[in-house]
Amino acid sequence: MSNPFNVGKPVPPEQFVGRSYEIAAAFDQIYNRAHLALWGGSGMGKTSFLELLASPQAWNKNGLDPSQAAIVLLNCENIIPFTPSGFWREVLSLMKDNLGSEPGLQGEIETLLQTRKTTKDSLRQVLGKLGQKNKFLVLLVDDYDAALRPNEQYTEAEMEQFVTECRSFAVHCPERKYLSMIVASLKRLNELGPQLRPNASPWYNHYLFQSLKPFNKKEIAQLLGGIPMKPELRDAIDEIASGHPRFLQMAGFFIYRELRTGKRPDVQAFITDFERDTQPFFHSIWARCSEQQQTLLMLMALSHLKGRLHHKKQFDLRGMELIFSQRERELTKLEEAGVITRVAEGRVPYSFTSSIMERLVIQEIWNSDQVFLQERQKVFLNLMSHDQVKKFQTAINWLWTNKNEVPSTLVWLTKLVAAFNGFIS
Repeated sequence: MSNPFNVGKPVPPEQFVGRSYEIAAAFDQIYNRAHLALWGGSGMGKTSFLELLASPQAWNKNGLDPSQAAIVLLNCENIIPFTPSGFWREVLSLMKDNLGSEPGLQGEIETLLQTRKTTKDSLRQVLGKLGQKNKFLVLLVDDYDAALRPNEQYTEAEMEQFVTECRSFAVHCPERKYLSMIVASLKRLNELGPQLRPNASPWYNHYLFQSLKPFNKKEIAQLLGGIPMKPELRDAIDEIASGHPRFLQMAGFFIYRELRTGKRPDVQAFITDFERDTQPFFHSIWARCSEQQQTLLMLMALSHLKGRLHHKKQFDLRGMELIFSQRERELTKLEEAGVITRVAEGRVPYSFTSSIMERLVIQEIWNSDQVFLQERQKVFLNLMSHDQVKKFQTAINWLWTNKNEVPSTLVWLTKLVAAFNGFIS
């Protein structure tokens, strides 16, 4: 059989698992001609989710008739550079492609596309005609972040006007009853886009907010259900992937490949492939973190590393756990992005979603230097006292001079190595 796991591409609708609550919320909004703002960290499955919503099978399963809608799925990153006119033009162009049963309306859209500049009024005109045919538009917008940052051809003022126009569409225009808009972004909309005006309604307040979080235990079991394995291996996968959808797809892909060969699974090959394919993804997560978030991750990694070391003279991070209790807001953002997970036990109330990510943070510390520490002094002091900063920097210095004390990846992932020895149930 072909490998049922998907790496480097969205999950096809027929292979989609989990997210039952979020799917129900989305179709409720579509049914009510209302709007949804979907958000989640990189690799949480936003694109796969939107593609599922565009699937006729999903509509039928949720009791809706897809023939009543013009379903448009677009990605703002593909509008280069992003401009409002480019956005409205892309919407109309995709609508035209999806209205094969309405040649008259296709012709009217083509006429509008021939104009030099398309605007929201162009879409309003089409929506009115669409409503006359007892149909409506479902607009699925991926990577909406691109619409919420300026570029050389898209100023802050134009961005504010664009999001205001979108809200006006949803709230004030008569054609609103023919539109349901679902957008997906890396962060909550209230953390993106233009600043709010004191005397105006928030530009995003017509959306229902819905986050995509890491998979729960039931969803993980659904995803990995096609692989016969012992509970120990499932626990080991949880250690390196937790509920992160992209990491789970990678782990499943490589394990299925090993299973299909019929040979004794090679744990070193698995770890090498998994590290290789997760590193670029991790570095993109690291780059998106604020300097405060990066510092908290470094402190968390050092705190966890101390428990893995056997060297008598290490470093002292006692009392540093108080920093985590004082930075709940930043830590919650990291949790929502799928980087860390809240735990019930231990002095540090969070763990890394993946032990591979934890090790990569240690590598980031290895790659730092005194110049880095000097440049981050102000950030450190915003998070810690002077004594705590001294402890933190002492721990980093110890790590620089004792790299050989850090366990190898194989030793680090002892649970995974042991589980591979009893691979097949």
